[in-house]
Amino acid sequence: MSGGVDSSVAAAVLHEQGYRVLGSHMRLVNLGGVDHGCCGPQAEKDAAAVAELVGFDFEVADMNEEFERTVLADFYEEHRAGRTPNPCIRCNQHIKFGAFLDRADRLGFDRVAPGHDARTWRDGDDRWHLGRGVDRSKDQSYVLHVLGQGQLRRALFPVGWQTKAETRAHAKRLALPVAAKPDSQEVCFVPGADHGAFLEEHAPDLVRGGDVVDPSGRVLAHHEGTFRFTIGQRRGLGVSMGRPAYVVDIDGATNRVVVGPEELLGRRGLMADRVRWVADHSPEGGPFEAEVRIRYRGEDVPAVVEPAAGGRARVEFRTPQRAVAPGQSVVFYRSDEVLGGGRILEAIR
Repeated sequence: MSGGVDSSVAAAVLHEQGYRVLGSHMRLVNLGGVDHGCCGPQAEKDAAAVAELVGFDFEVADMNEEFERTVLADFYEEHRAGRTPNPCIRCNQHIKFGAFLDRADRLGFDRVAPGHDARTWRDGDDRWHLGRGVDRSKDQSYVLHVLGQGQLRRALFPVGWQTKAETRAHAKRLALPVAAKPDSQEVCFVPGADHGAFLEEHAPDLVRGGDVVDPSGRVLAHHEGTFRFTIGQRRGLGVSMGRPAYVVDIDGATNRVVVGPEELLGRRGLMADRVRWVADHSPEGGPFEAEVRIRYRGEDVPAVVEPAAGGRARVEFRTPQRAVAPGQSVVFYRSDEVLGGGRILEAIR
């Protein structure tokens, strides 16, 4: 329970359905008493208040060590490589459906139920499927593509089967103190959404000067760390090219940021690694058609996905796509169903 409305209603719904519920607030980061989204003293108090009001048990689970070792360590390493990571996906894989599932086993609980807007169902062959939430504007299936059969058979997503308006109405009927609490849109461990300040403090080795260059290699400006940039970025580049300039490449090895006109952002495909399949294997014997999403709030894009050895896949877009950012995830869909996905390793020109 994060202290937000979604996880609060998820717990309340299951309690109403007769499950024995333990509300568990995960303490993932030490913010020094600062409240931030799903973390901090107020979030913990809100989650505890909901549990007391509805009438189920509550605990605080300290997972700082696991979070530091898996999510934060990867976050720093991705930035060192010049990539733009998505820590929410690592958290779902290693914490919410990793360490937290292990905790459920130790405490004797059968299932885990986060407040994600997603759906699962089981077919006649006892295979579990993962799909988008009913409310497409709040769908979170993108960040759950790392889940396989072992995790899905243990997962419940009560709020994924209703709209956000229905979730808030349910909270209001129960007089939950979080009924009108706004959604948290920021990374939980970065107060104020200031990624630069956070990385300067926690990974100071990333603060190293380098060049901002045009596509021909001409030096236009200098920077104090590639972690301050992402593919497709336009603002804050500190350069003047006589026309709008965008970050078109980040080279972690040479510590260079390449900027150029918007037309250089287009890519015809990508290579992905860390590929995981919901069915625990690819859906076809070879290449297959799918819709893919290359950013959390992006659009679905028709593409051909070709699984490769070593947990990799090649993706060819039917039409070139703008600002394919290494480190982000590419997720494969067939209509509303998630087939799998992986980390964008490199974009293909």
